[in-house]
Amino acid sequence: MPEYKKIVPCLDTKDGRLVKGIKFVNIREVGDPPEYAAKYEKDGADIIVLLDISASLEGRETLLDVVKRTKAKLTSAPFAVGGGIKNIKNIETLLSAGADKISINTAAVKDPGFVKDAVKKFGGDKIIIAIDALRTSGNEDSSGKYIIDSPDGNFWGNVVIYGGTKTTGIDLVDWSIQVAEMGVGEILFTSKDADGTKDGYDLPLTRAIAENVKIPVTASGGCGHPYHMLEALTEGKADAALAASIFHYNQYTVKEVKDYLRGRGVLVK
Repeated sequence: MPEYKKIVPCLDTKDGRLVKGIKFVNIREVGDPPEYAAKYEKDGADIIVLLDISASLEGRETLLDVVKRTKAKLTSAPFAVGGGIKNIKNIETLLSAGADKISINTAAVKDPGFVKDAVKKFGGDKIIIAIDALRTSGNEDSSGKYIIDSPDGNFWGNVVIYGGTKTTGIDLVDWSIQVAEMGVGEILFTSKDADGTKDGYDLPLTRAIAENVKIPVTASGGCGHPYHMLEALTEGKADAALAASIFHYNQYTVKEVKDYLRGRGVLVK
């Protein structure tokens, strides 16, 4: 069977509204999540991801109303939800509200045992581990870290939590390997440095994860053109590319992106 690459529109939400920021800050409102989800599904999105970006920071659960309203607009596209998920009950509630997959970020870092419990109860195919990270100089706190040599210098991926507001000192690649070994279905990696810049994904960090795990990796953060997705899916070795701005602001449709990729030899549905 051929390995099809996936295109993933992302709905970042805050207070139930669709928003977009740059490097996890400068948040501005875009619109109503369900309407955008319906449009992206119609355009051929392979999966719709909804992330409540302030839930963990604010210490609350994902807003169920927006999850239910968004699911009601979808007919067939898989629907993944994340934000503020801290326990098994949160997962059960979101699955009951219509989520097909659950994305766990901060809680996974704080309690890896929770991830194991979730995989055991719901199956790995239901669990996505979202990992946010930023580049940290290879000369800084780098003992035992997976150092990447690049024209930009030497650096490692420093995992951040609570919506990117707290650095952990945990190595991105090491953490990716750990969660993959726990049996989760996939990893969603977002570069805090690249987020919202439209300058392209962090290819070295994306590739470092993809080369060290045997589960699908989705690249996120920085897409400004279909070419950036092409880079992520080829040079970055990602299995899927997630984007927000280019879709929200009607720069490109999902169909246009897929046509672009297809024309350059990338297998997409």
